[in-house]
Amino acid sequence: MIRIAICDDEKHMSDHIRAFVYDFFRKKNREICLRTFSSGEELLSYDGQIDILFLDIQMKGMDGMETARKLRDSKFRGFLIFITVLKEMVFQSFEVEPYDYLVKPVEEKQFEKTMERLYTSMQNASEDSLLVQKGYEGRIIREEEIIFCEIIDRKIYLNLASGEVVDYYERIENLETKLGSHFFRCHRSYLINLKHLKGYKNGTACMDNGKEVPVSQLRSKEFSSVVLH
Repeated sequence: MIRIAICDDEKHMSDHIRAFVYDFFRKKNREICLRTFSSGEELLSYDGQIDILFLDIQMKGMDGMETARKLRDSKFRGFLIFITVLKEMVFQSFEVEPYDYLVKPVEEKQFEKTMERLYTSMQNASEDSLLVQKGYEGRIIREEEIIFCEIIDRKIYLNLASGEVVDYYERIENLETKLGSHFFRCHRSYLINLKHLKGYKNGTACMDNGKEVPVSQLRSKEFSSVVLH
């Protein structure tokens, strides 16, 4: 079951997108649950899960950009697709990590192109991998590639075995629930992959890429027992 929401204060646009959504997933033979909201305030009051959200940027009252910020700050980690008439608004929105944009009037070809890409991303995201949304792109990263994760100013930095560092907006609490049991929260700002742990001394975890990660006093006892287990 894929949970989808449309938030637009124009009913005709909401109905337009709804028809495209039903048609697309019928062809994929996938069951969906679809809800519509007519304002940002109404959407924010909903506490159910949403996997894909179509959100109009220009709405009366709270606009789509502010609604998206509030959603990302709280519970929403799904795919966000903005609906907009103003292409220039795109450059103000990277903070909320939209997957893509549909420019009004939304044409079926444009809609299907975006949805095919998104659907592929969803299919590729398996239990031992992480789907990272950054700008326009969704990227699949295997958990075994991640040595440790660090959070700085609301951004997660994934330190990979290749030496690459991938940054994107995410709460470390959400990331912790997504990653497997071999990841340990050794500090409020760090998650480490125990499979890449080389040693532990003086409150520091030594990783196999040569990097050192602090282990907080609060978590040192639990960490020691995990390492020695």
